[in-house]
This record gives sequence, structure tokens and C-alpha cells, in this order.
Amino acid sequence: MRTHIFFFLLLTLSIFTTYSCSKDTLDDTTDSGGIVDGEIWDGATITFSKEPESDPTVEPNQDRITDKVWITRGNDGGQIYNAVTESSANKDLSPDGTKWALGTLDEVNELEFKNFRAAVGAPKDVVGKDLVLHLVEDNIYLSVKFTSWSTSKAGGFGYERSTAP
Repeated sequence: MRTHIFFFLLLTLSIFTTYSCSKDTLDDTTDSGGIVDGEIWDGATITFSKEPESDPTVEPNQDRITDKVWITRGNDGGQIYNAVTESSANKDLSPDGTKWALGTLDEVNELEFKNFRAAVGAPKDVVGKDLVLHLVEDNIYLSVKFTSWSTSKAGGFGYERSTAP
């Protein structure tokens, strides 16, 4: 009888450990592969740019993708951030509410999504790379390709991105 109880407890502990150490509880910085169940925005491409030294708090200098994600960049260097929920960039987390992956929309099921900096490395090196942006709360995937990134702490950047079909 003790053997059966011990076996039952061991099995229960094993199941609990496996469940509690799943991807979702271990690491909030990465979403790995799997079948995408979100909306894919593969419509027309638009261009967005923020000129160096322009005010990141005003609408023309924010790419208002959805009501929850407005991408901009401060004039103190650094990276992009979400103006809806952030007033400046956090190097390790911004833009809030987004995950990024190197690749294209046709590869979306194989991509590994991470925070912006983890996905692209140094932001100044992102120009010309194909990216997929996941708007986490809206569960939308869209393509992004940066076309410019100003240096010397000027805050300018530009990209092309896909829109809703």
C-alpha cells in the first residue's frame, strides 16, 4: 500500500513540476513557434517615419497601429517604445505589448518572438532586416522593415509595415 501511495505522490509531483515549468511561466520574454492563431496583417504596406529631434508625444510622430500600440522613439537615443503605456523606452522590455522576430509573415509559425532588443540586437543594426511584429494583446502579426535609424541621440527612425488586409 505504501508503494502505491509513494508512486501516486511521485506522479502528482512530476505532473505539477512539468506544468509549472512550462514556457508561459518560465520566460515572459520569448514566444516560440507553434501554429499562429492570431490575425495576420498582410495588406498594403505603409511607411512611417519620425524625424530626428521631433516631439515623440504628438500623433504625427507615433505610428498608431492600434488603440493599444503607438510606436515612437525618444530624442535621447535609445530604442522605440509604446507611447500608449510608456513615456520612454526600457532597454530590456520596450515597446510594451509587443514581441518581435527576425523573418517574414510566411514563416510566422516557425519564428521565435522576443522583446525588441533581444530579437534585433543593437537597434542601430536593424535597418534592412525583415521582422514580424506581434501585437500581443490584439493578437495581430504584421511585417516590419526598418528603413532608417538615426544615431547621435536624435530619435529619428523609419520603417515600412504591413496593414490589415
